Parts: sequence; C-alpha cells; structure tokens
Amino acid sequence: MKNMSPTTSARISAQQSDRSFALHARRWLQNLGPLGVLIVLLLVFEAARHNFLSAGNLAAIAEASAVPVILTTGLSFVILLGAIDLSMEGVMAASSMTLSLLCANDVNGNHWGIWGIAAAIGVGLAFGLVNGLLNTILRMPSLIVTLGTWFIGLGIASILFPSQVPTVQDHWVLSIASTHIAGLSLIVFVAIMLLVLFHLLLHYTHLGRMIFAVGGAEATLVMTGLPVPLFKLAAFIISGLMAGIAGVLLSARLGDGNANIGDGLLFPAVSACVLGGTLLSGGRGGVLPSAIGAVVLEVLNNGLIQIGAGPYVRNIISGAVILIVVAVSGLHLRRKLRVVK
Repeated sequence: MKNMSPTTSARISAQQSDRSFALHARRWLQNLGPLGVLIVLLLVFEAARHNFLSAGNLAAIAEASAVPVILTTGLSFVILLGAIDLSMEGVMAASSMTLSLLCANDVNGNHWGIWGIAAAIGVGLAFGLVNGLLNTILRMPSLIVTLGTWFIGLGIASILFPSQVPTVQDHWVLSIASTHIAGLSLIVFVAIMLLVLFHLLLHYTHLGRMIFAVGGAEATLVMTGLPVPLFKLAAFIISGLMAGIAGVLLSARLGDGNANIGDGLLFPAVSACVLGGTLLSGGRGGVLPSAIGAVVLEVLNNGLIQIGAGPYVRNIISGAVILIVVAVSGLHLRRKLRVVK
C-alpha cells in the first residue's frame, strides 16, 4: 500500500465511491420504491381525473385503506419470521359474529357493551395463540396451521349465525364508525394509532429486533439458546389480535355481524406486504412499508374505478403493478442470494 501510485490510489477510491453510491441507491430504492409508486399513482390519476386529489376522494381512500392497513400490520410480524398467516378471514368472521351476538342486537337479549367488544377482539387473540402454539410446539408448518384455523373460524361463525343476520344496536360499537373527526371516522384514527404503536414495537423493542433476527437466521438463534418459540408465538398473537380488531371495525361500519365479513381481504393483505417490500422469506420489511403497500392498492383500485375500468381490467392492472414493483425493488436481493424459492 505504501508503494501504491497516486493514480492507482485514486482509481481504488473511485471504485469504492461507486460501490457506496450503488449500495445507497439500492437501499433508497428498496425503502422508498413503494412510496414513489404511491406518489406517481396519485399524480397520474389526478391528471386523468382532475378531482382525484380532492379532500372528499382522499378521505374515501383513507376510509377504504384503514382495515387493510390494520391487517397488514399484524400480518407483517408473521411474514418477517418467514412464516405466513392465512387465517385472518376466518378470524374476522368469528370475531364479527361474537361481537354482534354479545353486544346489543336484534336476535337475543345480550348487552355486554364494551365487554362484548373486548370478547370479540379476544377471539382474534385466541386464534393467534392457537396458531402460534401449533407452529412452535407441534412444529406444524404455518401454511397448514393457519389454513386449518381459517376454515375453523368460518365454521364457528356459521354455527353462530342465526336464522337472520344479527343487526348491531350497541352505541359503543356503532359510534366507532359514526363518529367523525376532520371528515374521517374513528376507524381511520384507530388504524393510524395501531400502525404507529406496532411500528415502534417492531423497531424499538427487544421483541421487534428478535422477530427480524428469527426471519434472518433462525437456526443461529436457536443454537444461542434464545427463546425463539416465544418470539414466534408473540408474532402470531399480534396477527390474530389485528384480525380480531379488523372484524370488530368492519362490523361497526356495516352495522351487523356477518360470517363473510372478511371475504377477499386475505390475498390483498399479503400482496400489500410484498408490494411494500416485506419479504416472504423473512427478515426484511416492516409494518410501515406494508401499510404503504395497502394504500397503494387502494389508490390504484379507486383510480381505476374512476377512469371506468371494469373489475377484470382492475385485477389485471393491479397484478401487473405488483409484479413490476416487486421485480424492480427486489432485484438486488435476488442477485445477492442467487436463490429463488
């Protein structure tokens, strides 16, 4: 090194600078790519429909995004482990029916009030606990476990379903959707609060750091003696809890209990996580990027409806956008790993 010529030294310095710039560029692309897509979509649809960025339409997008954001918040914890949770539609169904039959309604005399809300959310937490125990203690694959509890949740909701759809009449429940602040219902503010809370939990607590670590190198952590099953159990509980809350909020919005309340929300939630940069292989991503992915999908759907696209065209375009964004933002990771599963 002492005999290195000034020209050689300058060349090495330039190469190191180029590598550093490329590394930073890739990180910016990974972290800000979904946000950039969101901004581009907003501008494109505003150019196509000059009232797209109106306060009323933005409020409609926020309302439509609230529940998907809550679902992706919980799901992100499980995906960061390198696992998956397919049970959310069944959990939402069971939670919804529990709420509508325990709070004031038109089919029985129950009037649990706020305790009915707590019980419905507890149903989601219980499903998450069962998913986590089956995965960690019996070592069953998360795909199989949560697929089974998905159908169990739907079955429970169908058994609870009376001869008529129970209409919720409880003030506490209905006020969640009917109370508005600055033109937005409390559902939106609940979603924002949960997003911030679990973002902080994921990035600034020991549990959050361990969830990232389990997704990145579970085998190594097991050899250190750390309680890996407890971290995995916590992630499944959080996911079930979020699905239970989502079931309560949708019931408050619709004003009844419904065994089909979660239909069609699972795969968009998974897509939103992937779109936001949360890797299905685990270890990378977070609740905030996943939430941005959920908002991107809602903006895309809203904009396509406004320009007159039919449902099949919307599906094609939404799928293409997901593929393009994931392909571009994850290219450097696939080159690094050299393995695609």
